[in-house]
Amino acid sequence: MRFDLQKAMFVLPNLFTTSSIFCGIYAIVRVSGMPTHHELYQACIAVFFGAFFDMIDGRVARLTRTQSEFGVQLDSLADLITFGVAPAIIAYRWALEPLQLLGVFIAFIYVACGAIRLARFNVLASHSKDLSPYFIGLPIPLAAGTLISLVMLHQRSVRAPLENNQGFILFFLCLALLMVSNIRYRNFKDLKKEKQPLLILGATLTSLVLLGVIYRPTFAIVCFFFSYVLMGI
Repeated sequence: MRFDLQKAMFVLPNLFTTSSIFCGIYAIVRVSGMPTHHELYQACIAVFFGAFFDMIDGRVARLTRTQSEFGVQLDSLADLITFGVAPAIIAYRWALEPLQLLGVFIAFIYVACGAIRLARFNVLASHSKDLSPYFIGLPIPLAAGTLISLVMLHQRSVRAPLENNQGFILFFLCLALLMVSNIRYRNFKDLKKEKQPLLILGATLTSLVLLGVIYRPTFAIVCFFFSYVLMGI
């Protein structure tokens, strides 16, 4: 049987997408039971690896010209697992578990808003062929990154159970609502066309690198995600 290179190329971006799913499942497994501080941190790292694969799969598809509707739908399902379900379970184990059923419901709100966000994105993308420089609502990978970076900073600096979970609950619900809001967030996919956003992004990244070197890398990551969230608002 003759090897078809073109058909094989269609599999490549989907391999990166399924790798993101693996990272999400690994994160869920790490926080099953009664996770230690180290296991919570490992679960957070797994979600960030999932974000890396999520960024790569689309670029690989465009580079190899293998974009497909199947890939779009698979990517959304992967995002719901890795950036919806996994961060919600991490948040539950970290701060919401003492609330029992109420904590489960709060975690559910985050996942439900993430699912709505992804469904809305797919519908809007299918009706518009032009690439918009803005996302409508906070993208679920960035919502997950904001949440996970906060957990990582806490695990690295405090290493104790979260005491003020009321403040975290408010923050957690705000992230969920931002995903289904109409607030516009820059996607940074057309930086080559505009110099000002590119300069702002470069200055921001340079400042964060210096902050990470001087203080703590996890603190710099938290500042990066919080800056993006506040920029849209």
